[in-house]
Amino acid sequence: MTDARTHNAWRRWGYRVLPGDLFSYILHLRPAEWPIMAAHTAFGYVLAVGWQGVGRGAWLHDALLPLVIWVVFLNGGTLAINSVFDRDEGDIGYLNAPPALPRYLLHVSVALLVAGQLLAVMLPVGFQIAYAICFALSILYSVPPFRFKAVAGVDWVINMWGFGTLTPYAAWAATGRPLDLGHSLVLLAFCPLFAGLYPLTQLYQFDEDRRRGDRTLALILGMRKSLMVAIACVVLAFGLLGWAAAVLGIPSLLLALPLACWLAVLLPWLARHASWTPAEHQRGMYRALTAWAITDVVVLVVFA
Repeated sequence: MTDARTHNAWRRWGYRVLPGDLFSYILHLRPAEWPIMAAHTAFGYVLAVGWQGVGRGAWLHDALLPLVIWVVFLNGGTLAINSVFDRDEGDIGYLNAPPALPRYLLHVSVALLVAGQLLAVMLPVGFQIAYAICFALSILYSVPPFRFKAVAGVDWVINMWGFGTLTPYAAWAATGRPLDLGHSLVLLAFCPLFAGLYPLTQLYQFDEDRRRGDRTLALILGMRKSLMVAIACVVLAFGLLGWAAAVLGIPSLLLALPLACWLAVLLPWLARHASWTPAEHQRGMYRALTAWAITDVVVLVVFA
């Protein structure tokens, strides 16, 4: 079994530099996901201020506080509290060979979540409300007796709204700009888009989830139906983006590019899923994340 403290050069350096289990606390915040979360959060900010706003140069300073609150305090705290109650032994999302849970990880995760809510008062009320909703969803998702991540369908709904729509909305709200119908549809489109992505993140964890007795959406549906649902949700998401473009009166042809990327990932996956190993399903998940990143960029080109 891999020693979590010597898993790679980064781990060896971290445990050498930081005393005791301090580096284990950092790893359970899963910083490997922070660039992805930061990009999707910043998406909402750029959508609000537009490319001209970005070009003025002040956007990074203005966006820094909401990004840190959302990515480090909310997302980091959420993933840490998830680790506390999951007690995974195998690889988990954005953390291979997870280290043993440090003694005060629950205390640290709750402190981060609460501190983020307190810091949110420095930002517009829309951001504060979005944070409070996701704070509550984080507790409901991971913590017994609720632990909705183990309730198939409920885990899906929490994630499609929390990550899919509320995350970019929070950054939009941080600008104080009112939300119009067309851009509301853009943000709403990321709800079904994440609904398509979410079961893909569970396919390589079937054995871990079965061992814990968690009835995840992907386990209930099975691999084939999970992939079919993912395809349907992605198509719905791009239908909403097309509607948004029509409302705003802007060309939407470029949206065909990310849609093609999604289908290039999902259709071969559906065709070959029965013969794939967990490692291949995990690689499929990361290819889907790449399609998500391409979608973010193209949607900003079209709408910002």
